[in-house]
Amino acid sequence: MAAQLSKHNDSPPFVDHKDLHKVIDATQLGNVPWQCLSVQYTGERPEHDTPPWMGKDYEVWYRDPRVMAHNMLANTTYKGEIDYAPFREYDSSDDTRQWKDFMSGDWAWQQADELSKDPNTHGSMFVPIILGSDKTTVSVGTGNNKYYPLYASIGNVHNNVRRAHRDALVIIGFLSIPKTTRKYAHDDSFRLFRRQLFHCSLSAILSTLKPVMTKYEVLRCADGHFRRIIFSLGPYIADYEEQLVLSCTVKNWCPKCLAHRGDLDGGGIPRTREHTDLLVRENIDSDTLWHEFGIVSALVPFTNDFPRADIHQLISFDLLHQLVKGAFKDHLVDWVLKYLKLTHGTKRGEEIMSDIDHRIAAVASFTGLRRFPDGCGFKQWTGNDSKALMKVFIPAIEGHVPQDMVHAFRALLEFCYIARRDVITEASLVQLSDALTRFHHYCQIFETTGTVPHFSLPRQHSMTHYADMIRLFGAPNGLCSSITESKHIKAVKEPWRWSNKHNALGQMLLTNQRLDKLAASRWDFAARGMLVGSVLSRAVAALADEVYVPHLRCFIRYFLFSQLFPNDPRNPEDVPAASCPRHEGGLYVFNSAATTFYAPSDPSGVGSMRREQIRACPLWRNVSPHNDCVFVNTNSDLEGMKGLEVARVKCFFSFKFDWVTYPCALVQWFDKVSDCADEDTGMWIVRPSVHDDGTPNFAVIHIDTVYRAAHLIPVYGPDFIADDIKYFHSYDAFRSFYVNKFADHHAFEIAS
Repeated sequence: MAAQLSKHNDSPPFVDHKDLHKVIDATQLGNVPWQCLSVQYTGERPEHDTPPWMGKDYEVWYRDPRVMAHNMLANTTYKGEIDYAPFREYDSSDDTRQWKDFMSGDWAWQQADELSKDPNTHGSMFVPIILGSDKTTVSVGTGNNKYYPLYASIGNVHNNVRRAHRDALVIIGFLSIPKTTRKYAHDDSFRLFRRQLFHCSLSAILSTLKPVMTKYEVLRCADGHFRRIIFSLGPYIADYEEQLVLSCTVKNWCPKCLAHRGDLDGGGIPRTREHTDLLVRENIDSDTLWHEFGIVSALVPFTNDFPRADIHQLISFDLLHQLVKGAFKDHLVDWVLKYLKLTHGTKRGEEIMSDIDHRIAAVASFTGLRRFPDGCGFKQWTGNDSKALMKVFIPAIEGHVPQDMVHAFRALLEFCYIARRDVITEASLVQLSDALTRFHHYCQIFETTGTVPHFSLPRQHSMTHYADMIRLFGAPNGLCSSITESKHIKAVKEPWRWSNKHNALGQMLLTNQRLDKLAASRWDFAARGMLVGSVLSRAVAALADEVYVPHLRCFIRYFLFSQLFPNDPRNPEDVPAASCPRHEGGLYVFNSAATTFYAPSDPSGVGSMRREQIRACPLWRNVSPHNDCVFVNTNSDLEGMKGLEVARVKCFFSFKFDWVTYPCALVQWFDKVSDCADEDTGMWIVRPSVHDDGTPNFAVIHIDTVYRAAHLIPVYGPDFIADDIKYFHSYDAFRSFYVNKFADHHAFEIAS
């Protein structure tokens, strides 16, 4: 500390937090001030007993989205990660189409075609504004405080930038949440006003963009070049309930097509702005529009105030609410519980569910995988909880439910994981269609058993639109509500916690403004060039005793032989021990190792590289040993599991031999039960490898052959598991295991 203070003449750069805030507030970089819009009900009022909500003023706080877009376009950290024109991408090997970032979709291409027809916009750079909004609760226990943030991004930045929240998704407003007394809470007039307030607020906030949607402005971009820019409204990220409000559609109808709510899977023609306007102009009565077309005729979407904007087309995918929380958690998982009670009776059904909970709790821990120590029987579910349950649920229910139900879960999970890919190819769309067909086929088991009466469910129906939306907007992982929900933490929940809770919104606005200034200052400083584990030593014999591998010295000799004589065709274990190199020195032992690999579909860092810890600890959190499993690359010429083997790491160590350092891992091998994945679950099955005398098959391998961590789930079978089995017993207590390809999206690609 003293050395650092000497740079500032023995005094800190800031006297206190007030001095720091004063400097930040004076910074003009990233400064976009907040503005307030006050809205009041102006419709007819009853002469007597006027509802209190009609006399209130509703404040909407917002920042100029046009200036926010200017800042994003000028951000030099996006250089190389921003597209300046729509494009169509093809695989050079077979000339097939593929979709990745937003500008690779057909919608941006079509919009650019339209702009090119107008002499005033011809040759301009097309910049679509992506919007998203979602109510969030910051505190349930102290007043159920809710906020309604509005976010914006530009479609030109790559999906990985938007997902990583590198200031490519910004908060531009806090919408008002009208409230009233219980007496009027369910009045049709109050409900209509809430929706009207929503649309007029969005229209007012975005109004500064309207002039530059038809006439270009010249702006500096991330690469330092100046371009003529034309803005337009782009996709809107929202859950199903908000999609209904956005599209002025009746509940249980599809906001994207005219399929009847009683038979959504029967299909229907796409909804369009022109078709809806035509029906309204034909003076069809509101009841007919409501019941026959699912249209709320008293409302006009905010997109009607802007050129080239059709809300029905602009509603985007929602992997989180439609697939993860909807089709998986709220539908299939709940249906399993209902089926078990219906088939076996309430008492026996609860016993089976208890065993399923126990199986889930017994799953071994894995990096990035949420554990369920008490199973899945809790009430408050988050999106991350549902995602984690997806990864372990199939092995837990197998043996307790019909195979068709297992197949239905497998089809849904494969649909989700294919849709979540960073790059979607034409082959991926075929796989997506196949998974959807299988899902619909195997879901019939829930109807034939009397578990559910029908499948006309909006969230499941949305799956039929995914292929078309991928062609329009590119890969779904760049337009998912999980992006906006995770943004809630930095933009809403943490600023609220930092406030004194009294008139918290004003303090939250200031906090967000300061954070944006700091972010803008950081990339400006970077552009100017202004920002420029423990190791233990062991003897071989001591380590052999510690890991219970008495022949460790022989395994090290075999390893050295393979390293020094890579072209020798003999198996090192067949070479006489006297002919193998001998290491007599010490070993440096490590409790973990880090692997870095390309995983664009998962949460990752710059360049879509993901870093993962693999642990081999003799004591983890003072509870038990922790020895992860890994994928080992044994043949890089073969794809997927055919070129990989599974092993469990006993320890990591390194040593020097003839002045060369060898980083190693002592592993126990697993054997594949079959030459292909299991037909029911779609996962490979492995079992611990043993020699003819029954001893475990150990080996020392070079750490460079370790690809990444692997997650195994026991093959439980039809029997209940013992009550005393814990998650840290999992790899030792069972004889065979599924290689969990649903652990994350990268595992899905390599272990399918």
